[in-house]
Amino acid sequence: MATYTMKEAKPAPSGSKGIIFWLKTNLFSDVRNSLLSLVGLYLIYLTIPPLLNWMIFDATWSGTQDEVVNSGARWIFIIEKFDQFIYGFYPEHLHWRPNLVAMLCVAFLIALKVLKNNKSKIVLMLLFPFVCFILISGGWFGLETVETEKWGGLMLTILVAAVGIIASFPIGIVLALGRQSDMPILRTLCIGFIEFVRGVPLITILFMASVVLPLFFHDGIEFDKLLRALIGITLFQAAYIAEVVRGGLQAIPKGQYEASEALGLSYWQGMILIILPQALKISIPNLVGSFISLFKDTTLVLIIGLFDILAMVTLTNSDTNWLGYEVEGYVFVTLIYWVCCFTMSQYSKSIERKFNTEH
Repeated sequence: MATYTMKEAKPAPSGSKGIIFWLKTNLFSDVRNSLLSLVGLYLIYLTIPPLLNWMIFDATWSGTQDEVVNSGARWIFIIEKFDQFIYGFYPEHLHWRPNLVAMLCVAFLIALKVLKNNKSKIVLMLLFPFVCFILISGGWFGLETVETEKWGGLMLTILVAAVGIIASFPIGIVLALGRQSDMPILRTLCIGFIEFVRGVPLITILFMASVVLPLFFHDGIEFDKLLRALIGITLFQAAYIAEVVRGGLQAIPKGQYEASEALGLSYWQGMILIILPQALKISIPNLVGSFISLFKDTTLVLIIGLFDILAMVTLTNSDTNWLGYEVEGYVFVTLIYWVCCFTMSQYSKSIERKFNTEH
């Protein structure tokens, strides 16, 4: 009787032999890969060393602008204007309040992960936004009031993105369910809203919220322009979230709906306990993609007179004492946007692995 033996895989060599083995396997396995690897290494040689020289080795990190002698980046501009990039026009003696909110956000995320009681989590999620708003805006418990016109920089960017993401998510789910509803009027309203909002750019929504919306109010009624921007961004993002969630709902087999009905669950019980968890798990990559797009679209709040971190570059460069420093400002802002978006992307991957039930 014939017998079959399985060859054991040879372990990869270690040390310098391991490096050579890795290079042969991954970069120089054949002629085509070798040519592509050489071209890639040449492009890296042309770009990375000059970039590092400009950003780090030849950069100016301290002193005054009169003492700049190197040809690299003049990071003294970022250091000098750092508070404006982060806080905008927020009073300097009150910077402890946004800093406290940032620390509370970290504590809030840790608490959500540690707490096991769902009721405690819900209470915490409901109270946390009010605590953050009171700390930043003031006017309560003896805190000095800071008008929203003074909010700006990275603080405003994160605030607009966070409110847009958190508020648009449940609205988008409701719109997605309404679009699939059996009630004709509800379905028509949801479809009309989604298609209308997705058919116009965000800048138009913000312009209407800033200029057109106040025309419907009586004289003397003031509507904060930051609140108008938040409402416009939330409704705009909700339409896109609705389409992403709808795609996840359509991917759920019909048998799951029938199973929920067979268990005697009501429509909302079946949706909350069976259908939506599966649909949202499928939709995680697209949801995070929409959230990242929203984070980058916050730069459009400049159209209504709000100065986010990108707008602060142009504003600070208008200082006659610091003319010609746009490049350093835009590079700094680019790095911040990349770090934030990359962090969101990596966090979404960790959520996907956590809820992966295929293995």
